[in-house]
Amino acid sequence: MPKVRVVLEDGEQLGILDTHDALRRAEDLGLDLVEVSPRARPPVCKIMDFGKFKYQQKRNAAAAKKSQQQTEVKEVKFRPKTDRHDFDVKVNRVDKFLRAGNKCKVTIMFRGREIVHPDIGRNILTRVAASMEEIAQIEFNARMEGRQMFMILAPRSRKGKTAPHAPKAPPLKKSAPKQEGPIVERI
Repeated sequence: MPKVRVVLEDGEQLGILDTHDALRRAEDLGLDLVEVSPRARPPVCKIMDFGKFKYQQKRNAAAAKKSQQQTEVKEVKFRPKTDRHDFDVKVNRVDKFLRAGNKCKVTIMFRGREIVHPDIGRNILTRVAASMEEIAQIEFNARMEGRQMFMILAPRSRKGKTAPHAPKAPPLKKSAPKQEGPIVERI
């Protein structure tokens, strides 16, 4: 390229110069001649300290990366036979994850013949979603994958705002006679 438009580091324009003259000017100032816009007619070059420029770019990229917030997907697993207290403990764990700004994958794991009752798993997921409705929204509704049913909850509020504390899961109805095995409520 025989001629280039030359701009100084502070933005002052030197005009259109021969490439050799522009290189000589940059050397006299102890700086580099960097091509900024090669497609312009004539190409635009800037006289600057290229090492300092690259260092600033690297620092700016690191600062931008540091300020980004990574959202993780945490998982809480239930079983169709999960009892009341365990359910409450796990719902509190889901609450903690959502308040920390993470998404939460709620999974129901089926074993053996439990797979023929997907409605029980769906009811559990519905109860979890109902207890988290103030602070979470359902990102993916309940769906089956093999022997697992899952849904994903995402926090409603973002960017450091905290939602009011969510109520606990509604208590199960107590029945007068003591039953053998787990108590399952249908909602």
